[in-house]
Amino acid sequence: MSLDRLIAYSLRGYFVLALIFIFVPIGISFVFSFSPHRFPTLPLGDVSTIWYEAILNEAPVSRAFGHSVTAGVIVALVSTFIGFAAAYTDYRYRFFGKSFYLALALLPPTIPVLILGLTMLMYLSRVSLVGELYSVIFAHVVFCIPFAMALIRLRLAQMDPDLESAAWNLGANSWRAMRGVILPFTLPSIVAALFLTMAVSFDEFMIAFFVGGVTETLPVRVLMLMQGQVSPRINAIGSVVFTISMTLVILTQILLLTRRPGARRIAAEGA
Repeated sequence: MSLDRLIAYSLRGYFVLALIFIFVPIGISFVFSFSPHRFPTLPLGDVSTIWYEAILNEAPVSRAFGHSVTAGVIVALVSTFIGFAAAYTDYRYRFFGKSFYLALALLPPTIPVLILGLTMLMYLSRVSLVGELYSVIFAHVVFCIPFAMALIRLRLAQMDPDLESAAWNLGANSWRAMRGVILPFTLPSIVAALFLTMAVSFDEFMIAFFVGGVTETLPVRVLMLMQGQVSPRINAIGSVVFTISMTLVILTQILLLTRRPGARRIAAEGA
């Protein structure tokens, strides 16, 4: 066996082991969420949805789930809009201090969430905006904008820069060129950014824990349950959170691989 092939097999084996290390505990939690017993036992025996019914009938969990969904949808819409604007600004314009602009725009994910959560708590408490759902939304928007910006900017980098100029030369104004060229081409990445930012917001708990106060999101509720007692309801809640987050991430990946040949049409007909 050649050295290159040995390295390739080793890397593949390492990748498989990493996946096993990450997903086996999640899979075990998912399996035990269907166990009727309070404590995990093997063999599993009967299959029951008793713990899913329990969390559906538990008011704090239902309320926390509603908070997570509401925050996730609003955060996705706002952060994707701002991320698109930031990505297009980087793509189209050249200006003094652009490097600083990009560094500042992409900064939040590089800061540990503990530090970012504490910073958000101190800032929002000074302006009396802490402890509400909109506090979580504001903090999550700041955290999620770079993800949306990065996805959309990667898509814009694949576009021929002369397409928009061609639309202008054919008589389309800036807004018509945006609707006919930029938006169709970046639509897969825009929808992917919506899914990804919603997944990040739905799954994030540290920032929400600091700025949300008594307004709990679902991950924060899981943390509260874990501090009180080891409850099998945690397996059910964790399975729901994981399923929703992974579905959004998978949809993001599918959309990022989408190609839209029709996006090359320019808006000449509207000139």
